[in-house]
Amino acid sequence: MGKRYFCDYCDRSFQDNLHNRKKHLNGVQHLRAKRVWYDLFRDAAAILQEEQTKKPCRKFLQTGQCDFGSNCRFSHMTEQDLEKLSAQVQGESSSKEMSRGLLGGGVVQPVISHWLHRASRAQIPPASQCCVSL
Repeated sequence: MGKRYFCDYCDRSFQDNLHNRKKHLNGVQHLRAKRVWYDLFRDAAAILQEEQTKKPCRKFLQTGQCDFGSNCRFSHMTEQDLEKLSAQVQGESSSKEMSRGLLGGGVVQPVISHWLHRASRAQIPPASQCCVSL
């Protein structure tokens, strides 16, 4: 039967040859599936910024459904969804600031030379004192 190519984005397989693979990789279904996959890993700030620039989808707000789905150029987020996303972004940014402050936002972080200097000043007992003889 020959080699088969499996596309993880589209969850389908087909005979692997140059023509079929090019046709699939440039197809609308594959490009949409790939975009949806990568959108899962976007950070909340990017999603919020994009959704705030879009106008609300009238059809989605009226019926709760849209024929275009994830390909719609209008926003499918309600005001409550946008508020939750905004709160999440603020929480993430404050936690980043806190971690940045703890790790050295203005505080000099110790470097290896500083650590070696402190280790050389430490009193290390001779081997006869620190080991138990049997």
